[in-house]
Amino acid sequence: MIDSTTTRRDESAPVPPATTLSPAEVRAERRRVIESIRALRRLLDRRRAFELADRRRLNREARDRDRAEAAHGKALQRIRERQVRQETSLSRQLDGLDGKRESQEKRALAVLRRESIERMLGSTYLTASQVNGIGAGLIRDLAAQGIRTAADFDRVSWGKAQSGKGGEVLYIHRTKGGKVHINGIGEHRGRPLLAWRQSAAARAEARAPRELPPDERHRIAEIIEAERKRLQQELAQAPRTAEAARAEAVQAHAEALDRLADDHREAADRAAERRAEFDAMAEQLLALQAQLSAHMDQYGDAGRRVRRAQTRALRPLPDAPSLPAVPSPRGPSDSERRTSAATRPEVSLTQADPTKVSPTKVSPTKVSPTKVSLAKVSGPKTAYGARPEPVPGVRAGLGWLVPIVFFTMTAIAGVGEQDATAPLWFRIGTRLVAAAILADLLRLWIPRRRWRTAAPMPPGTGPLTTGTLLALAASGMFPDPELSTNGAPWAVSVVSVFFLVGGALLRTGTGKDKSTGKGKEA
Repeated sequence: MIDSTTTRRDESAPVPPATTLSPAEVRAERRRVIESIRALRRLLDRRRAFELADRRRLNREARDRDRAEAAHGKALQRIRERQVRQETSLSRQLDGLDGKRESQEKRALAVLRRESIERMLGSTYLTASQVNGIGAGLIRDLAAQGIRTAADFDRVSWGKAQSGKGGEVLYIHRTKGGKVHINGIGEHRGRPLLAWRQSAAARAEARAPRELPPDERHRIAEIIEAERKRLQQELAQAPRTAEAARAEAVQAHAEALDRLADDHREAADRAAERRAEFDAMAEQLLALQAQLSAHMDQYGDAGRRVRRAQTRALRPLPDAPSLPAVPSPRGPSDSERRTSAATRPEVSLTQADPTKVSPTKVSPTKVSPTKVSLAKVSGPKTAYGARPEPVPGVRAGLGWLVPIVFFTMTAIAGVGEQDATAPLWFRIGTRLVAAAILADLLRLWIPRRRWRTAAPMPPGTGPLTTGTLLALAASGMFPDPELSTNGAPWAVSVVSVFFLVGGALLRTGTGKDKSTGKGKEA
C-alpha cells in the first residue's frame, strides 16, 4: 500500500486531492470570509480619524516650535537691549565725570565760604559804639531776645503790633526763625542796625576763601578717579554679562527644544506604530478580498443574500487623508527616512480600477503584501470647490476679507448703477452674481481658516476673484451715459477677461497636474 502523504522524489509536498464542498459549506466558508472583511473594515474606518488627529498633532508641534523660537528670539532681544542701555548709561556717566568734578568743587567751595562767613558773622558782636542810636540798654534788650552778633538776625520788616493797638512796628527777623520787636527800636534805629549787619556780611564775604585748598581738591580728584575706574570696569563687564546671559538663554532654548523633540518623537513613534497596524490590517483586507474573489471563481454563486454581502465586501475602501510631511528639527535624517520607507511594507486601499477585485478578475496570486501602500494614498483633489487638504502652519490669509466685503456690499447695494437708467433685470442680475461669488468665497475661505482644516486658497482663486470684481465694476459703468462714451468700461472689461482667463488656466492646470500625478509636487 502506498502512503499518500509520502514526499515525492523531488522532495516537494504532494497536492492534496480536490474535495467537493456542499452548498451549505460553501456559504458558511464565504460568510466567514465576509465577516472577517467586515471586521477589518470597521477597524480601518478609524483610519481617517487617526490621520486627522495626527495632522492636528503635527500642527500643534509646529506651533510649539514656533512659540519656542519666538520666546528665544524675544529673550535674545531683551538681552541686547539691556546691554545697549547699560553701555549707553555707563558711557554717559563717564563723559560726565569732568563736569561732575567741577560741580563738586563748586559745591565744596560754596560750603567752605558759607562756613567762613558764618564764623565771621558769629564773631562780630553788636556794641553800642558800632551802631548809632543804640545804647547799652537796647543792647541788653536785644541780647535778651537772642540777638548778640551779626549772625543772629538777617533782616528787618514792618508789621502790626502783636497787641493789635497802635500803628506798625519794626520787627527783627532772627536767623534761627521767628521775629521780635524791641521797644525803642523803630525806623530811625532799625536802619542803622540793618546797615551794620550788611556791612559785617560784606566784610565776611570779602574775607572768605576764593578757591579750595589743595588737600580738598586732591580729595575730590581721588573720589572722581575711583568713580571713573568703577564705571570703566562695569563697562568692560557689560559684554561678558550679556554673553553669559545669552549663553544661558541658548542653553534654555536648547533644553526646551530637546523636551519638545522628545515629546514629539514619542508621539511620532506611537503614530507610526498605529499606522503600521492599519497597514497590516489593510494587507489582511486585500488578502481576504483576494481570497473571497478566488472562492467566488472556484465555487460560483452562493445565493442572493450572500451575493449582496460579497458585493459590499469587495468594494474598495474610501481614500485616507494624505499627511504632509512636517520635518522635526531633531528628526531622523533623510537617509534614515528613505531606508525606513524602503523597508516598510506599503499597503494601498485605493485602486485605480475597482474591477480588479471583481469576482472574475481578482486572483490570490495578484496580492503582494510588500507592493501595496496605504501610507502613500493620494488625498482628495484640491480642485475648485473640493474639500481643502490641511497643510500644517498654512492658513488662508485675512486679505480675502477685502473681496468678501466688496461682494457683500455689491450684493446689497448693487454695482453703483443709476436706478433711473439701469433696467430691472440688470440690477437683479448683478446682485445675484455678487451673492453667488460671495457664497463661493466664504465656502472656500472659512474652512481654510480653521486650524483643523488649515490650507491655502486654491490656485487661481485670486485672479478669478479679481476678474469678477472688475467685471462687476465694468457692468456698473455701461449704464452710465457719461462713462460709457469714453471707453473706460471696455478697458476694464478687457482687463477682467485677462484675469478670468488666467485664473481659469491656473485652476485647470492645477487640476490636471494633481489628477495625473505630474504636478510640481510629484
